[in-house]
Amino acid sequence: MRLAEARAKYEEALAIWEHPKLRLYLGRVLKSIGLPLLAHESLRLALRWGPGSLKPEEEQEARAALRAIEAQEIALVEVRCGEPGAAVLLDGTPWFVGPGAERRWVLPGEHVVTARKDGYFTVVKPILVVAGKEASAEVALSADAVVTERRWPAWIPWATLGAGAALGAVGGGLLWHAGAAHGDADRRFQSACDPSCAPSTRGEYDGSVLENRAAVGALLAGGATVITGTVLLFMNRPQSYRTEDRGGVKVELRPAASFDAASLSAHVVF
Repeated sequence: MRLAEARAKYEEALAIWEHPKLRLYLGRVLKSIGLPLLAHESLRLALRWGPGSLKPEEEQEARAALRAIEAQEIALVEVRCGEPGAAVLLDGTPWFVGPGAERRWVLPGEHVVTARKDGYFTVVKPILVVAGKEASAEVALSADAVVTERRWPAWIPWATLGAGAALGAVGGGLLWHAGAAHGDADRRFQSACDPSCAPSTRGEYDGSVLENRAAVGALLAGGATVITGTVLLFMNRPQSYRTEDRGGVKVELRPAASFDAASLSAHVVF
């Protein structure tokens, strides 16, 4: 029952000679001293040599021990990352670089998946795993960038200013023409009344008055449009903002599939 000393001896022997029986013996010791994750790895390595490398009863023992550990003492984590060049870490330790997927047996409890890449938001997600279950996680990163844009297309404020200026020019032209027409009407009326004339019911000034009113309306509308265009031009200055972090980790739990068992799995996401 000198388990710690036995462990050291088996590890020393395996450093010199990798042998399935030594792996089986080390797995027994590690399981007995409460190190299920290391015991699982050692038993898995003992079976990788294939049939005949161990006696039938030893192979049966190793497989039974593996199934017991997987069902009761450890859990499986699978992480998928489709972002090329993204570094994925598990509990702060480098794991793999995307795109790709990796699986790892871990102790039950909380583990932290981290994914990072230059120019992208870093994703940090704790995952709670239960013994005998598989935690499947999909990691998605989003670009971390500063975007500069306007509220409206740049031509809209300038078009509004141009329309206001055009209305003002039309109003000015109408006002000048109304004044000239009013003067002409006044001269005609005065010449017809020399030395005197009877009262007239004709509207000699109606045309110029209407034109004057239209000119004033055009000037007011043009001024309001110019003010609106100026406000739009001020509001439409380029604005910069940081893109929103839309990345994250989607986690699913399902029964764990043993490394030494053949299986077929389908994963569908809607």
